[in-house]
Amino acid sequence: MADDAQWLKAWRELGVPDSPELHRLYRDVLLRYSEPHRHYHTEQHLAECFEKVLDIISLAEHPAEVRIGLWFHDAIYDTRRHDSEQQSADWARSAARELGANAASAQRIHDLIMFTRHSAAPVGVDAQVLVDADLSILGAPPARFQEYEAQVRSEYAWVPDEMFRSTRAEILKELLGRSHLYSTAYFQERYETRARRNLQHSLQYLAAL
Repeated sequence: MADDAQWLKAWRELGVPDSPELHRLYRDVLLRYSEPHRHYHTEQHLAECFEKVLDIISLAEHPAEVRIGLWFHDAIYDTRRHDSEQQSADWARSAARELGANAASAQRIHDLIMFTRHSAAPVGVDAQVLVDADLSILGAPPARFQEYEAQVRSEYAWVPDEMFRSTRAEILKELLGRSHLYSTAYFQERYETRARRNLQHSLQYLAAL
């Protein structure tokens, strides 16, 4: 995963100098991904996002903003609420402004994070890069995808089985109904087919329970 040196570099590209506050924010963000209620949205997910984004970050118009957006995109995560992305985006924007980033950069980071709600197609190449990295797990090798599905179920352990199965099936069907899961040509060529196969297998598994 990108480390604190990469964190500092991304902020420096936005005109934000090194400071104790910047180091403290880095620790605070990473600590969120270690919360005990998380099973998928952890540092493992963050590391996988940063690993995959390396292949397409060169496409981004504002690569530093994409990287900061990735760090923050699941910084706040609560399966019992429906505004985690909003809270994460708001935190990123306010933190950026407090650290001295300009308003335009702070707003773009906010808007990038909001696309990780996955309720609408990402608009703009930066959003496409970030969202493809966030969804890269869908195209993971089958064993890792199955582990991911189990991790998601653990995060929703409070949801009764029947309700979880029906809701999860609806989500998977909605994804499969899209014309494409990934926005960048690179991800479409390398992961689209396997992602669809993973989703279909997951649907079949849920139906058999």
